[in-house]
Amino acid sequence: MLSPFEQLDTILSTCQRSKVGKLLPDALYVHVSALESLDPLLQEYEREAREIASCPEGITLVKFSLEKLSISYLSYPEFDSDPHPALQSSIQVNLQSREVNYRDYSAASNPFILHRKETFVTPDYPHYQQFAALTRQEEALGLLDNPRTIGTRLAWEERLAQFQVAFQGHTLVHQSLLRPQSTQPKIDRHKAAISRNDFSKPVRLALEAGLLNQHTTFFDYGCGQGGDLERIAKLGYDSAGWDPHYRPNAPLMQADVVNLGYVINVIESPAERREALMKAWGLTRQVLIVAAQVLIAQGNNQIAYGDGVITSRNTFQKYYDQEELKIYIDQVLGVDSVPVALGIYFVFRDEAQAQSFRASRFRSRVSVPRVQLANKRFEDYKELLTPLMAFFTERGRLPTPEELPEAQALSTEFGNLRRAFQIVLQATNPQEWDAISDRRRQDLLVYLALSHFGRRPKLRDLAPVVQNDIKSLFGGYQQACTAADLMLMSLGNQSIIEERCKQSGIGQKRPNSLWVHVSAIEALDPLLRLYEGCASRTIGRPQEANVIKFHFRKPKISYLFYPNFDTDPHPALHTSMEIDLRDLHVHYRDYDPNDNPPLLHQKDLMVTANYPLYEKFARLTRQETDWGLLDDLRLIYNTRGWQKCLEKHCAELKGHRVVWRKDADPYQVKLVQSKRRLREV
Repeated sequence: MLSPFEQLDTILSTCQRSKVGKLLPDALYVHVSALESLDPLLQEYEREAREIASCPEGITLVKFSLEKLSISYLSYPEFDSDPHPALQSSIQVNLQSREVNYRDYSAASNPFILHRKETFVTPDYPHYQQFAALTRQEEALGLLDNPRTIGTRLAWEERLAQFQVAFQGHTLVHQSLLRPQSTQPKIDRHKAAISRNDFSKPVRLALEAGLLNQHTTFFDYGCGQGGDLERIAKLGYDSAGWDPHYRPNAPLMQADVVNLGYVINVIESPAERREALMKAWGLTRQVLIVAAQVLIAQGNNQIAYGDGVITSRNTFQKYYDQEELKIYIDQVLGVDSVPVALGIYFVFRDEAQAQSFRASRFRSRVSVPRVQLANKRFEDYKELLTPLMAFFTERGRLPTPEELPEAQALSTEFGNLRRAFQIVLQATNPQEWDAISDRRRQDLLVYLALSHFGRRPKLRDLAPVVQNDIKSLFGGYQQACTAADLMLMSLGNQSIIEERCKQSGIGQKRPNSLWVHVSAIEALDPLLRLYEGCASRTIGRPQEANVIKFHFRKPKISYLFYPNFDTDPHPALHTSMEIDLRDLHVHYRDYDPNDNPPLLHQKDLMVTANYPLYEKFARLTRQETDWGLLDDLRLIYNTRGWQKCLEKHCAELKGHRVVWRKDADPYQVKLVQSKRRLREV
């Protein structure tokens, strides 16, 4: 039988792993409707408390204490109807002493209230989307900053008064809009159009993906000041655009690629917003690019209006949650949009083109194996064999005669493509070609596993080249899908993810996570690539992110941006985007460089040995280890801690090299040198 301490430890760890409920430092809070979704251990634990309390009625939330063997039943009668309901009563059950305490808060002048109600329920709760939309609006205004100061009704009302906002149901509005004499504000939509010195991010991503070229036409719906149009035209591509303010008389034209970039988020009318999306889709022949703001703009210089805010420039902004944006696009257009970055989606007319694009995003970069034993026959036909080698490197298999323009010439000379490739194998290492096939097989598994979350395509929906890949590498589509689904099922076991992270030969291992540079993602275990793909498929990997954090205690992925990763020996964290894979909630945070941000150490552990600067990073790590600078990583986590450590060791950095501080105390230098000599013994 477990001791009370052991019981508490078990409950604590189970609560911390829970995919259901709101986890705070002292307790896990769960709505009664979500109890059946809890871990069976917690369900049994709660049933025991319910029996002791004689089946309490009218309960809204169940509080699992993380500090003692105790469960509290909390009553919030207006949970569904009040955006921030007040606590009316509580029943606390001590499961160790079996004591029951009742408290009545109904007459309290300043009761506790709830925020972020969607966190207590499951996504299938009837009001989940309504609750989540309110939270996003409150985050956009900065109302939820410093949450410890808004836990009671009076404190919350003071915050609302400070921001001059009030509620209409579960929607925030500015107080001025509630006055009878108020009229609907005139919003200057055209002021949302900004002047850029380069392509907008959505158009740049379309160019990088090869969607725009000299054979495609481009139309910018809501082109603003027309910067993208001018730059597309300079590339020699056919382009046109329309804008209600800057180009109102320009004709609406069909095009292969249509851009709806940061338009729907500045339209305050939901009906007009929907109409704009549908009109842009109606003009699209091949691909529609949809982009909208999803990052939270904190601050009180914005006014709550409708389902968004009015900014200080008198423009409207609807801040979407990334998953909310995808659902909106998919529902309005009846499609399965493809995320390419935060707030940016591609919508394809042709399913085969969509699937080819999806598959290409999970294809690893590999190099053509080097020639090791060049013989005369290979040298004589090297020019003819090179396209064959390139195709195999790209697809992991031999081409069909229709896939390679040089196939006829190769067959004439060697009899068939397989015999031609035998000449290649004689001049190179056959194991390297096997490794390429295995890598392409893994790429396809990741792609097919992730397609399970949407509408998995039928084989006929795939491009012929992808169909041939699957047949050659797996034998058939059913076999490939079965293997992919088995790998996907492994993700449901967090202990397997933890094991793969801890066994990974790539990445910096921390107590609860694995940190990997983006350049090394393709070299990871396929299951970890799939784990990250669950986030990037829906959210889109931020383009600026250069380090990915694999959490293995909880199903989360974080994308981290460290400016000057290559040039700064210990770069500071600039931004982070954490994605909870349970509900795809995104938490975005900026770090002020003047406010003691976290730093990176041991960069060599995050990249592979073939990274261009690997040796430079590794030499620095070896030197810092010799100096004792890395003895306690907890103390050098942030900027100030690292500076103190350097001062203590009389050291400073010159590039990726540790040197003695010129102003160091000579006696202190001798002590440090003595410790270094002892380490070397």
